[in-house]
Amino acid sequence: MGYRGKLAEREAARRLRAEGRTMLDIAQILGVSKASVSLWARDVPFEARPRARARRRGPNALQRRKAVDIERRWQDGLARVGELSERDLFIAGIALYAGEGAKTDGAVKFANSDPRLIRVFCAWLRACFEIDESRLRAWLYLHEGLDLEAAIRYWSEVTSIPPQQFGKPYRAKPDEGIRAVKHVHGCLAVGYSCSATHRTILGMIDGVVGARAGCWPADKFRAIPG
Repeated sequence: MGYRGKLAEREAARRLRAEGRTMLDIAQILGVSKASVSLWARDVPFEARPRARARRRGPNALQRRKAVDIERRWQDGLARVGELSERDLFIAGIALYAGEGAKTDGAVKFANSDPRLIRVFCAWLRACFEIDESRLRAWLYLHEGLDLEAAIRYWSEVTSIPPQQFGKPYRAKPDEGIRAVKHVHGCLAVGYSCSATHRTILGMIDGVVGARAGCWPADKFRAIPG
């Protein structure tokens, strides 16, 4: 479907959540997983819609089976991952940075609108490297009209980075042609200016997805139970 397709689904999910729809209702309406809806709309203020007295048509048998299957597989995924060890966090952080982190030499930088990913990145950076907390920086991308002070407080709590270490925010002008609903807390970039740390991370990425990738036997992964 591509990024724009997922963006449309995400914004629709947030709009429906703001209207008082349940996570399950939204998942069924959009044909996506309940886990995706939870990720996209967890920070949207929610007030349950009053139930109409008239009988409402419920989901059909296919929709009910799909919802049950989604929930079961989501729980299976949680159980399969289990509790992360220190090495699990180490490898997960490398993969996360490989996908979302800055690759330009000189500074570690990671940006995302999902507070869970930002929290994992900060935990990984602090656990796997010796860093100077005073050199951590954060920059906020937030649409005009949204509460900047509240967003900074929110991300400061997520990252444990003091507000005074936040740089000048970027205030985006609304673009009605792209989105109708905006991230209430915006998108955050966390940075740490240290060439040595950044180059070490790039080396670890190459160790995971570079030279060793061709050495992994495909049949080893086919044998992992689903």
